[in-house]
Amino acid sequence: MRSQKMNETMMSGQATETGFKRVLSLKVGVIPFPLYLLLALIIYTASIYGKLPTDMIGGFAVIMIMGILLGDVGQKVPVLKDIGGPAILSIFIPSIMVFYKLINPSAMNSITALMKGSNFLYLYISCLVAGSILGMNRKVLIQGFVRMFIPLVVGTLAAIAAGLLVGTLFGYSIHRTFFYIIIPIVGGGIGEGIIPLSIAYSEILGKSQEVFIPQLIPAAMLGNIVAIMVAGYLKRLGEKRPELTGNGLLVKTGNDKELLTAQNTEKPIEFPLMGAGLLIACSFFIWGKFSETFIGIPGAIIMIFSAAIVKYLNVMPAKMEQGAYHMYRFISASLTWPLLVGLGVLFTPWKDVVEVLTDPAYIAICASTVLAMISSGFFIGKYLNMYPIESALVTGCHSGLGGTGDVAILSASNRMELMPFAQISTRIGGACMIVLATILMKMSL
Repeated sequence: MRSQKMNETMMSGQATETGFKRVLSLKVGVIPFPLYLLLALIIYTASIYGKLPTDMIGGFAVIMIMGILLGDVGQKVPVLKDIGGPAILSIFIPSIMVFYKLINPSAMNSITALMKGSNFLYLYISCLVAGSILGMNRKVLIQGFVRMFIPLVVGTLAAIAAGLLVGTLFGYSIHRTFFYIIIPIVGGGIGEGIIPLSIAYSEILGKSQEVFIPQLIPAAMLGNIVAIMVAGYLKRLGEKRPELTGNGLLVKTGNDKELLTAQNTEKPIEFPLMGAGLLIACSFFIWGKFSETFIGIPGAIIMIFSAAIVKYLNVMPAKMEQGAYHMYRFISASLTWPLLVGLGVLFTPWKDVVEVLTDPAYIAICASTVLAMISSGFFIGKYLNMYPIESALVTGCHSGLGGTGDVAILSASNRMELMPFAQISTRIGGACMIVLATILMKMSL
């Protein structure tokens, strides 16, 4: 009996030890689970007692502890992981938490200080644009910029046609479908699309700007949700059909494997060079903002073309390009899901999302608009010697929420290398559509 009890005790102890080791082996992202719990407890307790710094330190702590968890969960949940789960959860779970007041004021103030006071979104985009362009093969860069405009134009026309057709079938007027659903989706986001669009509508129709903003934002948000889900599906398609994807390359060059090998070869990381890369990214952004006053073109566009010209002329020292590229890799690998948490908290009102999800006709119009755009990019890319999946993704970035949407779409598809092309698609395409909408609105009176 004693021997049996001793054996049972030993087995119980071994089971407990095994269970403890399993818990220790668990990870949230790259962080061991027990350590993650400790870090989360520290941050949460500080926020409860109002001791969370209202600056970048507090802001990064909150969005990173949430983003790491949501991104990790989104990558593991069946079905969800195939439709951009990490991006969807990172944006909409925080949005829901804000709506139900589950994020305390201290944490909200810290996130606001980081996202709005420190302009973290544009720092992120600047590092991605500068690093991806300077780290890109020159031939790939130029061919991509030249060819991407054809899928963009064809995709935009297809999106308008599909949206108007579905809107008519559901009894929506052409006027409402075009000006208040399609144009917000392809207008380039909120800050550079819907806001100027609402000002133009206000001046033309003689009503307050506040009247139009709530009518325009829901379409952009829903369009972006559809684009994120399709991007997740395209990622999955690329894994099943590798011949359809360039794994980040937009244009077929004939020696794609060599280019990918050369581009992705990990040179030894030199931290001082990464610091130089950060400075270069910030300087490109400042140059763009400074120049837009005199040139009359959005600063982001100037930043992208300036980086492309520098790369084409080959005037940037190779070591500096390496530093900018490694900085881009660090930012995209470590801060994408946290950034989306910040965007979900401050720029994705859950109330607006719920409102558009209750109207099947509205959903059908938005979905058909985005699907037609992305499908056109996919099929037209085949005839332009472009990879269909990359072509579809770049074209699809012309739908939704501007830079915010680009990050969400490309992160869902794991194609952050396409950010320069996505930004061009979003900003140039959006600006053209706003001008077109303004002209047609005046003519319709």
